[in-house]
Amino acid sequence: MGALAGYLKASVHRFWPFFAWLAAFYAVWALIVSLNGLWPVVRDHWPIAAAMAAGSYFAGSTPMGGGTVGFPVLVLLFDLPATLGRNFGLAVQSIGMVSASIFILTARRTLDWALLRPALLGALIGTPLGAAFVAPFASDLLVKLLFAVTWASFGIIHWLKLGDIVKPEGPRAPHDGLDAPVGLAIGLTGGVVASLTGIGIDMMIYTVLVLFYRADLKMAIPTSVLLMAFTSLVGISSNAILGQINPALYAIDPAVFHNWLAAAPVVALGAPLGAVIVNYLPRRPTLLIVSTLCLAQFVWTLFKEGVAGWTLAAVLAALGLLCAGFLWLFRMGEANRPPRPGL
Repeated sequence: MGALAGYLKASVHRFWPFFAWLAAFYAVWALIVSLNGLWPVVRDHWPIAAAMAAGSYFAGSTPMGGGTVGFPVLVLLFDLPATLGRNFGLAVQSIGMVSASIFILTARRTLDWALLRPALLGALIGTPLGAAFVAPFASDLLVKLLFAVTWASFGIIHWLKLGDIVKPEGPRAPHDGLDAPVGLAIGLTGGVVASLTGIGIDMMIYTVLVLFYRADLKMAIPTSVLLMAFTSLVGISSNAILGQINPALYAIDPAVFHNWLAAAPVVALGAPLGAVIVNYLPRRPTLLIVSTLCLAQFVWTLFKEGVAGWTLAAVLAALGLLCAGFLWLFRMGEANRPPRPGL
């Protein structure tokens, strides 16, 4: 009993920043809802809260942000605009992914800082630029198809290379002179993608880590979570600021806030819970489930939007090119893989 009490005391001491974050968030959330009489709004938006219960788990346990579930639910199921789905994804990930990140940092999980640091810098630059000069001018259909193709390629590469992806263990070998430019490129391009769809940059750093660097999933997934959390904060802040400057072009739909109110208290716990549970479950089944969902949403999008003719051909070509790029990245990683430290 004394040993258990000592363990619990040590755990509370170690994780106090995470518990403090949760207490602060729920206090502020309850205050906002109570003072503004928004309990009916929270009640009426329970479907998105239910959907994000699953989405937040995947956000903390896989390289998929919560917006990967929120976007198709709002846009494909509820027929809301893609811009709303994007902004909701960024807003809800600013709670869920941040919550998971605080847990990851307090748990002292291993992160790939050599790639993460320059990626954070790139996201800080690329996300606001994409929000200002790219996202407002992209059509609703383009955003939906970009989302669908991005995650379908993720699903396909995992079905093809899952055995190689789950195999590596331990720290990866550094690539001196390559880590910084690769990380910066991920941040810049991924920031633009996230400004369009609300997700994507986490998948990009994850695929580079597991396909090219052959990194351990126990490091690759937490690294992707932190990058997506940071990008979400930058993205939703950029959109809010731009909305004040030019409401006609950048205004955030009030429905984003209403859906966020319902989903935020769920994801604040769901995402870190996923980060905990994933350490006790086999990675293969989880990634296969996620990959199947990614392919299903691709097919769903094509049928829902009635994609046909030259547009369908272009979408399939883009999917093929992206998958080919992933396979090339995998082969480059195999050809240029240095020995792991200590071997």
